[in-house]
Amino acid sequence: MPRNLTSDTPTSAVSLEGVSKSYDGRRVLADLSLEVAAGEFLAIVGPSGSGKTTVMRIIGGFEAPDAGTVRIAGEDVTELPAERRSVNTVFQSYALFPHMSVIENVAYGPRMRGLSRRDRRKKAAEFLDLVRLSDFAERRPHELSGGMQQRVALARALANEPTVLLLDEPLGALDRKLRDEMQRELRRVQAELKATFIYVTHDQDEAFGMADRLAVMREGRFEQIGPPAEIYDRPVNGWVSLFVGSANTIAARVERAGVLQADIGTIEADYLAPGLAAGDRALVAIRPEATRFVPQAGASGANRIPAVLADVVAIGPSLRLRAATAGGLAFESVVQRHAGDTSEPLPGTPVFVTFDATAARAYRDERPN
Repeated sequence: MPRNLTSDTPTSAVSLEGVSKSYDGRRVLADLSLEVAAGEFLAIVGPSGSGKTTVMRIIGGFEAPDAGTVRIAGEDVTELPAERRSVNTVFQSYALFPHMSVIENVAYGPRMRGLSRRDRRKKAAEFLDLVRLSDFAERRPHELSGGMQQRVALARALANEPTVLLLDEPLGALDRKLRDEMQRELRRVQAELKATFIYVTHDQDEAFGMADRLAVMREGRFEQIGPPAEIYDRPVNGWVSLFVGSANTIAARVERAGVLQADIGTIEADYLAPGLAAGDRALVAIRPEATRFVPQAGASGANRIPAVLADVVAIGPSLRLRAATAGGLAFESVVQRHAGDTSEPLPGTPVFVTFDATAARAYRDERPN
């Protein structure tokens, strides 16, 4: 069994302090700071151009920051090139050596470090066993499936026993089923080795399914860093609320604490972002799974919005329902399907869109007037 990769690592595996980077006068990273604990699985998410890959390249030593400090396991590596850092990278392209067998690919790093043929093959065999490919050790890469090749690339990177493993969209070339399988494999391997993984991805499902913490990036800054559930349930601002997952939104004005007025009626929201005051424009966000469509009966009221069911789509074990108000405001609700239940609400049915005040979060509306 490969050794615990955090056994000799200080509490902080990676530390960024005041890191900035510009290209051709355009700032890509702006005074970033980040601490990644030893043995942590951190995922970095954000829209294209937000700076995710630049952060990874600076940690890996492929780019130098214009300002700031990079530390790996407590050591200042800001000026060190990639080959002198205890960091390895797994890319979307597997980059395996086609003329080498699987075990020779995995043994390549230990070979470059001067291990004897016996020792490096022993180490390579341990990591192939970790990724469950021992039976394919003598195959060539082209004889393996895409998912198996990605596991070989993972084993090759881990065989160098790096302090930090960087993963740059490693599953992007796989189909959905293989991606799901590889997500489970990555999480299992990371947990068994207690390794430090920093994972960059556009796929939020991957990030939420694997990471201990998420770092959400926007225009070269971290908007929020925290556990997946915290970021999903308690976004720090409206931008994060809309970027992460999906949300129903209502434009409104704050009337008083917990009460807002919108064109569609009164909205009660337990959470108002700091700084919001009476008269301020706000954007109320409610997750689809916290939104319910119920038959219209009785008068409307707070968090009870008249609408008409527009469509119903069955997606595996869930139903996705959409409704629209007379003014054209759309809402989505996600509910669980029950085995054997073939009855579904019909489009055109009048409904009330309802949600609890605890599920509604009001943020400052930063959209243009």
